Amino acid sequence: MSQSPAAEAARRRTFAIISHPDAGKTTLTETLLLSGGAIRAAGQVRARGENRRTRSDWMKIERERGISVSASVMTFDHDGMMFNLLDTPGHEDFSEDTYRTLTAADAAVMVLDAAKGIEPQTLKLFEVCRLRDIPIVTFINKMDREAQDPLELLDEIASKLALDPAPLFWPAGSGGRFKGMLDLRSRQFLPFERSATEREQSGHPPAVPADGAAIDAYLSPGERDELLESTELVLGASPAFDPQSFLEGHMTPVFFGSALRRFGVEQLLDGLGAYAPPPRPVAAVRSGTETHVAPGDAEVSGFVFKVQANMDPNHRDRIAFLRLCSGRFQRGMKLKVQNTGRQLSVNAPIMFFASDRELAEEGFAGDVIGIPNHGVLRVGDSLSESGALRFAGLPNFAPEILQRVRVKDPLKAKHLRRALEGLAEEGVTQLFRPQIGSDFIVGAVGQLQFEVMADRLASEYQLEVVFETSPYAEARWVSGTDADLEAFSAAYRTAMAEDIDSQPVFLSKSGWETGYVAERYPALSFARTRERG
Repeated sequence: MSQSPAAEAARRRTFAIISHPDAGKTTLTETLLLSGGAIRAAGQVRARGENRRTRSDWMKIERERGISVSASVMTFDHDGMMFNLLDTPGHEDFSEDTYRTLTAADAAVMVLDAAKGIEPQTLKLFEVCRLRDIPIVTFINKMDREAQDPLELLDEIASKLALDPAPLFWPAGSGGRFKGMLDLRSRQFLPFERSATEREQSGHPPAVPADGAAIDAYLSPGERDELLESTELVLGASPAFDPQSFLEGHMTPVFFGSALRRFGVEQLLDGLGAYAPPPRPVAAVRSGTETHVAPGDAEVSGFVFKVQANMDPNHRDRIAFLRLCSGRFQRGMKLKVQNTGRQLSVNAPIMFFASDRELAEEGFAGDVIGIPNHGVLRVGDSLSESGALRFAGLPNFAPEILQRVRVKDPLKAKHLRRALEGLAEEGVTQLFRPQIGSDFIVGAVGQLQFEVMADRLASEYQLEVVFETSPYAEARWVSGTDADLEAFSAAYRTAMAEDIDSQPVFLSKSGWETGYVAERYPALSFARTRERG
């Protein structure tokens, strides 16, 4: 029997994992699921061929390349708590999907490679978390390989991120000399045991007191002295962990380990349960008045942060990912879309486990449920029982690259249009329809997105497409009075297009032209972002 909405929300921990590519994010996701008892065997991220498959990477192209290109959701119970793990794409070409996923997270785990520290993509994602006041837990991964000095890594976090790092554990060596880590709060030493092969890794010895004789079985006298000396040093140099400072975004608790060797991950999961925030009140507008929606409020409400098509290749499905913000959601209930007033009967809501799914009988604030729909729901939509609540919309960003797309078989041109609109509705790529001509212009952050799009059009829609150089370099959303817009569109008809929401877009041939036109038409706004929802 469920508790009240407020009590159920209080035991939710909804968090995202962010990192630079290759820092070990997907492996950590697997190991968290193992530690949480959600799966029995890891997906062997580093295996070859058919074995290179992980629970969170479910797209064909992800399995083939061993990269994450789409956010996924995994829900599991552990130790009396419900964890909603949001796995985000690590590749920078998919940063927009990551940004939207972070809007649904209450905390983030920042994964750092112990040898590389803070890398460029980590820095970008951190800035997004800071904009949204998302508290960050740090996991320094790959300690079983050669690593930077841990004190230097802490200094880097402090200097580059302006965050106070507060280690809760401290490592004994790294690489071949890595022997485990000391719990700085309990003074228990957690031994690390290196197996003959990664696949045979079957757990590590139990913790022993750092001050007793049992630790001698794992550390030589010199290694023990070195650990205790470095521990004193870091305790003197680092602030004590303050949960409130962490929640306010000033401090990050630091964990060490090896996701591949399943070391330190249970401690990270326990830390998330103990310190990561439960769902909090969310700013909203109700009938024109600003308000806050609390997790314990009676009305069921939430917002769509992602739409994914064709998760099931046997069905042309379209699933909207709804982050619940309040109330007790129950299967079969009716919800209204705020911007259209349309009412939906949610009869087959889904709880996610990557591409696996099961019917969700109920859900509470912090949970992510999937709502099957045929183009009714879009990224940024707000849903509630009354239909009167509107949460902040999610931004569309101007693409970095614009290309023309055509289908090899001219008879399939209509199919191409529907497929491109479907992919654009997912919010990962942009689609622009020029006012003159029949070409479609596709916009993306990076080149890899075009490769993924071509792969998905072929595998999900049976369309072979070709991407060609576009004459356009930049896209800007144009807004102003009707008269000003009409005059501008008449003067620049060959450069005008519409986006998926029929909003006017100016396609310029260069950054210089964008600036020149903006100067000539000061009454108009040429925006790099547009809020959806």
